[in-house]
Amino acid sequence: MFRLVCNLDPRGPAGKMRQIYYILCIMPLAVMAMSNGRNTESLLQDGSNQFTAKMFSEVTKASPKQSIILSAISVMPPLAELALASVDESHDEILKAIGTPNDDTTKAVFSYANKELKSTEGVTLTTANKIYIGNHYELNNDFAALSKDVFGSEVKTINFEENIKAATEINTWVEEQTNHRIKDLVDPESLGANTKAVLVNAIYFKGGWADPFDKALTEEKDFHVSKNKVIKVPMMYRSGNYGYLESDELNSQMIEIPYNGYQASLIVILPREIEGIEELLEKIKDPLVLKQSIDNDLKQSFGTEVEVSIPKFKIETTTNLKDVLIKMNVTNLFEADKAKLYNLLKDADDLFIDSAIQKAFIEVNEEGAEAAAANEFNLVGASYVIDPKVPPVFKADRPFYFAIKMNSLTLFSGVMYGA
Repeated sequence: MFRLVCNLDPRGPAGKMRQIYYILCIMPLAVMAMSNGRNTESLLQDGSNQFTAKMFSEVTKASPKQSIILSAISVMPPLAELALASVDESHDEILKAIGTPNDDTTKAVFSYANKELKSTEGVTLTTANKIYIGNHYELNNDFAALSKDVFGSEVKTINFEENIKAATEINTWVEEQTNHRIKDLVDPESLGANTKAVLVNAIYFKGGWADPFDKALTEEKDFHVSKNKVIKVPMMYRSGNYGYLESDELNSQMIEIPYNGYQASLIVILPREIEGIEELLEKIKDPLVLKQSIDNDLKQSFGTEVEVSIPKFKIETTTNLKDVLIKMNVTNLFEADKAKLYNLLKDADDLFIDSAIQKAFIEVNEEGAEAAAANEFNLVGASYVIDPKVPPVFKADRPFYFAIKMNSLTLFSGVMYGA
């Protein structure tokens, strides 16, 4: 949830009453326009990889030794809209964060992303955007057009003075878009007569495994949270063909478990050591490391017979996006005299973001996974340690990194600490 407010001085420049603007972000997600020799697809992938790595690093640092789930890529569309609504340094700062060099490229990238996410086969992947406008206010015509054409945003007029009714309407829409997994995103107390607009962005994913786990084989097993702490978790088991490798660079085992249609998959990176997760998280701060390990090495290893044991788990996370984005050098949007969101609403220039929150959810079980929420370096090559006579064992009984990827886009990422 992004909440924009204004300077509390009611007079402002030229005696204008300063305004308040709210943006609520739950989660999503750039035909082959060229920019400096790079096509739109590569700009989207590189930008999202960079943004995801930075956001994931900041969130894990803020929540040490805690299980988390987030969708960094879903934060990018509302930021892109804010970039197109802003001018000067605020505008440039956002474009740098999301990895697009100019407005035309930004439009091409996110128009492409919107279409790509709707073309996934074999799984349910829903993205939706909606802008709620307060009574007596309007979007600027140019911004309204690009919101619809680029981001597919719906627009609805609403009376924010009836704050409980307005919050209920927005929260109901959010629940419907996320299969009722994200609830109560909007606090009625955050809405009122000074609220001018609310932008909501939602993403929902549900995928069944291409080869499901047998429920009869799920058993309570030990999970080593640390060397000194062991808990019981429901551990699923299956032997089958997967993408699998052992990475000396990451000091970890890696596996790719595909969903129906084989366009989306769950990636799990399991440190070799019980307390190796911190070392792993430090290494994957560099998005090039994950790109090399997952998109190149792991993708080429599919067809290895592996004995897989991974826990069933469910994680819900609320992330303070304002704190995270400031640490990612997106700062001007949160300052009244620097945001400069001049292209957003008619007759409402002095807008800035007061707060930003993301709610995200994931559940992994024998049938598959469900998730919701309302970016030249030389590497040490991975080394494969696979004996064709003895299937490798992938037993995720200690903290691990995971991601849901669609092709080369990371939709969700997280860490599982066992609880």
